[in-house]
Amino acid sequence: MKTLKPIILSLALIMLSCGDNEKKEQHSDTAEIPVSREMIAELTSPPNVPTPVGRRKAKKLIVNMEILEEEGELTDGVKYVYWTFGGSVPGSFIRTRVGDEVEFTLSNHPDNKLPHNIDLHAVSGPGGGAESSFVAPGHEKTFSFKTLNPGLYVYHCATAPVGMHIANGMYGLILVEPEGGLPQVDKEYYIMQGDFYTKGKNGERGLQPFDMQKAVDENADYVVFNGSVGALTGDNAITAKVGETVRLYVGNGGPNLVSSFHVIGEIFDKVHVEGGDLINENVQTTLIPAGGAAIVEFKVDVPGTFILVDHSIFRAFNKGALGMLKVEGEEQKKIYSGEIREGIYLPEGPGIQNMPTTNEIVESEIPAKSFEEQMEFGKQIYMQTCFACHQAEGQGIPNAFPPLAKSDYLNADVDRAIGVVINGLSGEITVNGAKYNSVMTKQMISSDDVANVLTYVYNSWGNSKKVVTKKMVDDVKKK
Repeated sequence: MKTLKPIILSLALIMLSCGDNEKKEQHSDTAEIPVSREMIAELTSPPNVPTPVGRRKAKKLIVNMEILEEEGELTDGVKYVYWTFGGSVPGSFIRTRVGDEVEFTLSNHPDNKLPHNIDLHAVSGPGGGAESSFVAPGHEKTFSFKTLNPGLYVYHCATAPVGMHIANGMYGLILVEPEGGLPQVDKEYYIMQGDFYTKGKNGERGLQPFDMQKAVDENADYVVFNGSVGALTGDNAITAKVGETVRLYVGNGGPNLVSSFHVIGEIFDKVHVEGGDLINENVQTTLIPAGGAAIVEFKVDVPGTFILVDHSIFRAFNKGALGMLKVEGEEQKKIYSGEIREGIYLPEGPGIQNMPTTNEIVESEIPAKSFEEQMEFGKQIYMQTCFACHQAEGQGIPNAFPPLAKSDYLNADVDRAIGVVINGLSGEITVNGAKYNSVMTKQMISSDDVANVLTYVYNSWGNSKKVVTKKMVDDVKKK
């Protein structure tokens, strides 16, 4: 056995050496790919991507990118000064192929306040280009590199403090396609996650500066796709048709958080793990590290709105990491039936004190005798039945459940509010200028409890201080 150990070690060293030699030969071969003529790179803002390279030959690819520091909207009423590559967060998508010689010019707009540079993870060279691209406002730098490895790569600013520059939006993706290009698909989109840290808490209006301590503590106020809450929802949603194949180029700028990327109601047919050659199939959720990327592909089989999320799920529904893919086309009942029937199910729950033996709602055993008791009992009901959707301070959940705090919808019509509690509500409504389209089921609570909880809501969080009585609730029930 002792004599075998040197032999095994020698074989291992030979195999490692062979692997290194193969890699060197591969890079050498790629480096020697000749370029034919020049072409100006097509750069696109998210969620769009440039035209596929197809079977074009390697070229001298001219990339001109401008750095802009400009104010934008992080979410409704919340302003933020983004630092951008190409005027968008994430920055412009760059599409190349193996063997391209990229001549990269980075321009720092004269109105900017800070120097910047760029580190492209697709570059084999010091700092990924950062050492050659450090540029002051009003200047530009040019450097070149050869694309040696196919894959999907992140680029970002690497000027100190590096984390601050990335956290302010300075990241994007560069795709290096293999020779002959990627297989053709019907739709391609560019999505990139980032975490943001502001002096004010989530939703606090006005111009919010960057908070370094929150960033160090990795305590993000917002986690978003494509630079802002709602960047991929509503009219900004990406689209496809039933039967089409969709390819998403998904990056994670960070600077801190790992993404658990998932499309609710879809399964990824293929995932290029971490943007490289390894392909995983039939994947539900894929991990994308900060400073990493993945290519996901899937065929859309049925129509509907499919929700894109970071499945660290509070980030999606509370901090903004949520997007939409809207698919049009014919229903495919064999694949998904939709709702077949609706029945009644009344288990013992927060709003029911005892298991009912009839369809009648159990009345409160201790009716409130004063405003103070209404507020006390109302708060108890609120925390049992309303808290999950509308939150402790009535702030609601952006893009999901409307706020009750200072709610114009609530304060405009008390009878309507009573009706919503006892009958439920579905369909689109507008609250404080924002549209919501979710479902509130009817609440199986007594008239006393409806009066108490609405009195608590109306007398909290800057609302109109109305007092709701049992008689008012009963009157609405009779209509």
